[in-house]
Amino acid sequence: MRVPLSWLREYVDLPAGETGRDVQAKLVSAGLEVETVEQLGAGLKGPLVVGRVLAIETLEGFKKPIRYCQVDVGQAGGTSQAEGSGGGTGEPQNIICGATNFAVGDKVVVSLPGAVLPGGFAISSRKTYGKVSEGMICSAAELDMSDDHQGIIVLPPEYEVGTDAIELLELVDEVLDIAVTPDRGYCLSLRGIARETATAYGLPLRDPALLDVPAPNAHGYPVQVADRIGCDRFTARTVTGLDPEAHSPIWLRRRLQKAGMRPVSLAVDITNYVMLELGQPLHAYDRSRVSGTIGVRRAQPGEKFTTLDGTKRVLDAEDLVITDDNGPIGLAGVMGGANTEIADAVTDPETGAVQGTTDVVIEAAHFDAVSIARTARRHKLSSEASRRFERGVDPEAASAAAQRTVDLLVLLAGGTAEAGVTEIIAPSAPHTITLPADHPDRVAGLAYGRETVVRRLQQVGCDVYGADTLTVTVPSWRPDLRDPNDLAEEVIRLEGYENLPSTLPQPPAGRGLTERQRLHRRVGRALAGAGYVEALNYPFIGEEVLDQLGLAADDPRRDVVRLVNPLSDAEPALRTTMLPGLLAALRRNGGRGTHDLALFETGLVFRATGDEPPAVSLPVDHRPSDEEIAALNAALPSQPRRAAVVLAGAREQSGWWGKDTPVSWADAVEAGRIVARAAGVELIVRQDQQDPWHPGRCAALLAVVDGQEILVGNAGELHPRVTKALGLPERTCAMEIDLDRLERAAPGPVQAPHVSTFPVATQDVALVVDASVAAADVEAALWAGAGELLEALRLFDVFTGEQLGEGKKSLAYALRFRAPDRTLTAEEASAARDAAIAAAVERTGAVLRGA
Repeated sequence: MRVPLSWLREYVDLPAGETGRDVQAKLVSAGLEVETVEQLGAGLKGPLVVGRVLAIETLEGFKKPIRYCQVDVGQAGGTSQAEGSGGGTGEPQNIICGATNFAVGDKVVVSLPGAVLPGGFAISSRKTYGKVSEGMICSAAELDMSDDHQGIIVLPPEYEVGTDAIELLELVDEVLDIAVTPDRGYCLSLRGIARETATAYGLPLRDPALLDVPAPNAHGYPVQVADRIGCDRFTARTVTGLDPEAHSPIWLRRRLQKAGMRPVSLAVDITNYVMLELGQPLHAYDRSRVSGTIGVRRAQPGEKFTTLDGTKRVLDAEDLVITDDNGPIGLAGVMGGANTEIADAVTDPETGAVQGTTDVVIEAAHFDAVSIARTARRHKLSSEASRRFERGVDPEAASAAAQRTVDLLVLLAGGTAEAGVTEIIAPSAPHTITLPADHPDRVAGLAYGRETVVRRLQQVGCDVYGADTLTVTVPSWRPDLRDPNDLAEEVIRLEGYENLPSTLPQPPAGRGLTERQRLHRRVGRALAGAGYVEALNYPFIGEEVLDQLGLAADDPRRDVVRLVNPLSDAEPALRTTMLPGLLAALRRNGGRGTHDLALFETGLVFRATGDEPPAVSLPVDHRPSDEEIAALNAALPSQPRRAAVVLAGAREQSGWWGKDTPVSWADAVEAGRIVARAAGVELIVRQDQQDPWHPGRCAALLAVVDGQEILVGNAGELHPRVTKALGLPERTCAMEIDLDRLERAAPGPVQAPHVSTFPVATQDVALVVDASVAAADVEAALWAGAGELLEALRLFDVFTGEQLGEGKKSLAYALRFRAPDRTLTAEEASAARDAAIAAAVERTGAVLRGA
């Protein structure tokens, strides 16, 4: 909501020296978010005056129209309120202009030599197109009034030559740009902002809605409301005899422009002006185009209607429409129809008579907020009216807004207000809230006292009665005040959030992160410490990416959970694997020139089993029961936690020290080990075949749970078909692991490792085994045979050759032995080594190489 300070001063007598920044500070303290204070006319310097075009000479020989104009500027330069006074000699000025939308005799805005326009554009006499130009004829864009570059400003003829244009066009002002939250719809009006300003300054408010409104009678325009829930109030007024040539005065156009709206025509401008002033959206119908009674009803399924933007829309049965005898004439609370649009003034070329709208019917109604919000979203048609209705409009302002519109039409267009007043009101009682007088004190932790609570609630507009228990009647313009906590919030914000004490909550002893949360943090820190960068992605996918990953038709990852209202039609389902989002992030970074990447993400995937019961609809008027919540949870799909990484490019950069080291499947496997170690688990790695990995470069990551090996993840290099389908670099690698299964495999809370102060004894051993024997089986045998003295082992070489024989391979391991309480002797280390070899021979049929 853009609020010109000059307009705001009409309703609140702000101190003379108060600036927009001062008002901003007051409103922010009261709980409103004032994003910016725009300084209109900053740096503007006169003379800037009204001129009359005396003569126009069209210069030939140029690619675009160039006009050499003689302009009478009067005694310019002596009356400007801005600094500077160059120019004013009283002689006509010769000015070059490229615009063609004005003629001899028109009044225009002229900036004379010495003037400075917005943006620091200085005006001086200069020679151009073979002539001397003594100033500039200005457009609205050049004066920072709007973005209109179509032509220069042509003023109404009643303004005198030489009049100060800075003051006439209100070019110097401050505009507050306020971000209005959905619960404060009343602040989408000058009336609402003025109320907040008056309260913040402790000043009286001149309420623009306090107008003398005639009582409804039986002579008004006929209206029939069929849906009293969707429309609980409808006011109709008629004005006749409007001058079709009447235009919006400058002050009205300027206020609309400062508020961020584009002037259109007098009738439309007045309805927009009143909407900005009072917060009540209105609509004006050309009476000659309305046939019979105006009605309010729900649309018929499939009914068609063309809105003011020229779009033909198919209506839904839930849409609320305004109708006449021929059908819909407006989409209630959103946009009017093209069939009853106010007609622009048109001059008959034969008779010279001006034709246009002369009689209008004014609609000021109150519609159901939810109905308007759904209609606007259904048709993707958000308007200034729908923004206000869906946030809550004061129903009791409708008659005042209609009267204000009638007054302005009579004043500015020379119309006549008909005596008939139509007002249909559905009976309703004001909302009343009961609360203890000390309730705001208990919410805020401060002792405000009853007197302060009552005073602040009365400033909001509430009627308050009672002593220890207050009975509060909420004003019609505050539909957001529904319970005692809402009233407590009003007291607290007006007393100042900055006055609330800062206290830290005292958690009960022994409460902190759960083991599940600790594991999540450890995994993220471990991967970040290993050089991976976290990439957070939306949990949405489309089924096309599952095809690109090459998943089989019966793969359980294809059983996706579809969203009823997805953010994107291209991604209507929840992810069943972490890889699509990470691979998309890798592709985007690669497209922007970053090719050496190591990304990770932790989060949930969603696995539907098909056995979930239908979801129940929870009540909105009271807290759901424990049984209802349990039923809703039972309808949710399984949501296991996962960690995943993707890698591409070089693991180590090239330089003077040598060539780079490209990433490989082994790096993806090591990422799985890093995650597992964070959980206190040692993985068992075996060869596997799993989509979307390369069948020859895919590893199964296993962990032991209750004595059984279970699959916790996969790692390796992606299949070439997958990298090609997804547009990824060649040899891209990935790992995905189930954190919930890792947590079950963990022996208990992770303990800090014991660091021995005694030296390590290293023994190497090379074992020859059949090619079909997995290295993991050999490692398990070595661990079992070596006993507690074996601290670590590492496979550092795999060899195959003719000397070993066909179908054989050599696995070379480095074994590290260490005792926690003493230095091992050579005999103890050798004995442990021999025991490890013996176990490997017994379990895997290994033969000590060279034996």
